[in-house]
Amino acid sequence: MLPFTDAASVRGQVAGIGFGANIGPALQTLQDAWRRVQQHPRIHPLTISSPYRSRPVDMNSTNWFINAVALIRTTLPPQALLHLLQTIEEEFGRTRILSGSVPQDRTLDLDLLFYADCRMQTETLTLPHPRMAKRLFVLDPLAEIAGDLILPSTDQPVRTVRDSLRLGAANQQVEKSCWPS
Repeated sequence: MLPFTDAASVRGQVAGIGFGANIGPALQTLQDAWRRVQQHPRIHPLTISSPYRSRPVDMNSTNWFINAVALIRTTLPPQALLHLLQTIEEEFGRTRILSGSVPQDRTLDLDLLFYADCRMQTETLTLPHPRMAKRLFVLDPLAEIAGDLILPSTDQPVRTVRDSLRLGAANQQVEKSCWPS
């Protein structure tokens, strides 16, 4: 499930997508959702990280998450890409909770983490994702596939941000796993 063609040969912007699930067959759901993302004609898949198992952060649940991060190249604008991701979530049984509610377990969570170096804030989308630099379950898989990438939210390489966060994030447990063959 990893390498794809040379990113430079494909037009569009590079975007990062966070994949997560903590109920149902989470690992299979992430694989199926990644295949579904790749089916869009304006998306060119670049790579996806290994899956990572993580303890829920900022929510009351005993169900650990399976997370991964994928890089794509796309000609979709950010809002259209977000809409596609939310449509895929719904196809996999995700129901959105009202803003301000307590986070709940989910069959699939797809987050648009960044879109090139775009910085924007609307009612429905903030780029880069406002919490990605504080989440090891995002930074560990992103560091695996793009450790030297400069995080738009910090202007530092992903690996540096991840290493700094590890020093003060004892409550965030993340374990690398592997995709089934």
